[in-house]
Amino acid sequence: MTPVTEYFGSLVFNDTTMKQRLPKETYKALKKTIQDGKPLDISVANVVANAMKDWAIEHGCTHYSHWFQPMTGITAEKHDSFITPTDGGKVIMEFSGKALIKGEPDASSFPHGGIRATFEARGYTTWDPTSYAFIKDGSLCIPTAFCSYTGEVLDKKTPLLRSMERISHEAVRVLHLFGKKDVTRVITTVGAEQEYFLVDKKVYEKRRDLIFTGRTLIGAKAPKGQELEDHYFGSIKTRVSEYMKDLDEQLWKFGIYSKTKHNEAAPAQHELAPVFTTTNLATDHNQLTMEIMQKVAEKHGLVCLLHEKPFAGVNGSGKHNNWSLSTNTGENLFNPSSNPEQNLQFLLFLAAVIKGVDEYQDLLRVSVASAGNDCRLGGYEAPPAIVSMFIGGDLEAVLEAMLRDKEYESKGRIEMGMGVDVLPEIKKDTTDRNRTSPFAFTGNKFEFRMLGSAINIACPNIMLNTIVAEELSQFADELEKADDFERAVRHIIKRTYKEHRRIVFNGNNYSEDWVQEAERRGLLNLRTMPEAMPYYISKKNIDLFEKHKIYTPAETHARYEVLLENYVNVVNIEALTLTEMVKRDIIPAVTKYIKSLADTAIAKKQILPNISTTVETELIEKLSFDLEECYSKLMQLEFHIKEVEKHTKNHSEKQIQALSEYVCGNVLTVMRDMRTVCDDMEVNTSAEYWPYPSYGELMTSV
Repeated sequence: MTPVTEYFGSLVFNDTTMKQRLPKETYKALKKTIQDGKPLDISVANVVANAMKDWAIEHGCTHYSHWFQPMTGITAEKHDSFITPTDGGKVIMEFSGKALIKGEPDASSFPHGGIRATFEARGYTTWDPTSYAFIKDGSLCIPTAFCSYTGEVLDKKTPLLRSMERISHEAVRVLHLFGKKDVTRVITTVGAEQEYFLVDKKVYEKRRDLIFTGRTLIGAKAPKGQELEDHYFGSIKTRVSEYMKDLDEQLWKFGIYSKTKHNEAAPAQHELAPVFTTTNLATDHNQLTMEIMQKVAEKHGLVCLLHEKPFAGVNGSGKHNNWSLSTNTGENLFNPSSNPEQNLQFLLFLAAVIKGVDEYQDLLRVSVASAGNDCRLGGYEAPPAIVSMFIGGDLEAVLEAMLRDKEYESKGRIEMGMGVDVLPEIKKDTTDRNRTSPFAFTGNKFEFRMLGSAINIACPNIMLNTIVAEELSQFADELEKADDFERAVRHIIKRTYKEHRRIVFNGNNYSEDWVQEAERRGLLNLRTMPEAMPYYISKKNIDLFEKHKIYTPAETHARYEVLLENYVNVVNIEALTLTEMVKRDIIPAVTKYIKSLADTAIAKKQILPNISTTVETELIEKLSFDLEECYSKLMQLEFHIKEVEKHTKNHSEKQIQALSEYVCGNVLTVMRDMRTVCDDMEVNTSAEYWPYPSYGELMTSV
């Protein structure tokens, strides 16, 4: 068996490979671009391109592709071969620096939110040298940014890179004021925990809703769900274990730091967690991880479900975004040390995050908004739609003491006696994790827990980087003018905490009391995506993006439109799928079962006149009533679908907002009502007649 250390990153043109294959001067020039953002000379690009090509061909590649992340939320790729015709009908294998740096895919069919005309089909992809090229499916994949023919940004990578530069610039300003002149760059890092479900492919293929929408639109609760809490961290089934082993091996070949794997809370639910890395790379890795998870599942006769809520009644799947800041000198800026009360630098950066999360809670909510995540947020399994921060009792006490100009009295770390002689004494952490909090400080990082499992993590990290960059910019402006630096730092920390402490909540975010308390504090409770989206294009937020050169106003408005269009389309596909299932399968199946019951009742009366037919009669009556109710809801749903489809083309911002609200208030409401009726019919219809595998069959299929 080949050791992991020998094949880790074998499909990646990483730093080790570049060192081996590039001339020293070329390698140094490329590293200068990666580390300092210096422009890359075309002569350097030519040498890099040739080395990449030779390496890729040695690994069996015949094509290359600019791999990018359009506003669809998934990745895109167009493949070109290395072949170039020569005399005599022969070919040579070529790859130039020009082809490496720039590609020209057709941009006409990608979401654009109206910032380019349909006839302006050309788009450009531009090499991102900060993210390593890799080999996938016989092609050399080159991570790139993506823009329109007229220069507008059409992807998620470009604004992410911009936000990383902005927070680095502002953080360096602050650190220089603390005397750390050796710091030239601050890097945002992320580790994205990924939850998912596994079901048997043969069972999956019998569920039209899973195939078309990724979630079950109907399905009665199974006799056993997660009530016994026996699946979480439980023994991993053989078939799942084999899948996880194969998945790890594939991810490691791509240089993805897959570290932790375990069963999650719901039956058939699991989690994979990587080691943190630079945000740009972590985003690429997470997109690749989701793709590889699904491909590896196919090899094992499984289907990997990444929808936020594939099954009602059990936990859905999230993606915890562990975000932090580190300097080029190796310092974690969110490490509070053993004496946080004496660490003014840490407290100042903490204050920037507190202020940013409070002032831009709307943007953080928008950054995780999707039709799928609306099924999960606030469901007592995931954080509520109210954004708040958990910082732990100790840090709160430190800030409270500073606010009152008092000395903080540390309790130290408490030893916990385990009551068993053979077990060692362990130290109790000074902070808990608070799994109910949307945004929790967990020791040396912040865990943003509102993300849905299918999301591209670029958007939440763009928001985090930008809002903290803004606060650090304000702090730096003030501190650069201060006569007494330490006094000014203390004043900023105290003022910030006093003005923004409402965002700090260390209690149970699932409780109804918190909903009422949050309202008293003036915090937003944006329960659905249509409620949240207007905040995206508020003047405050457009100005923020424009100031830090993340998005132009046109690019912000375009993203607003793209997200709402996606919401409407997703829900409309779900509605169409449900109507098809009900009309083609459920109504005929229940009708047949009713006929069977009626035939049984008639036969009983003929053979045994004195035997009661109460069972059959009551079932017929109940199912007939449900059928009538189901058909009535079906007619309502079809009406709403037609209304939606009338307005899906050529709309203004106000119209797409109104349409999303209509979909949320009408289409989804009727779908929920239909589901209730269908689930009631399922439990009263013989399994022989019911057309779909049950929840029990789905969640125990592996």
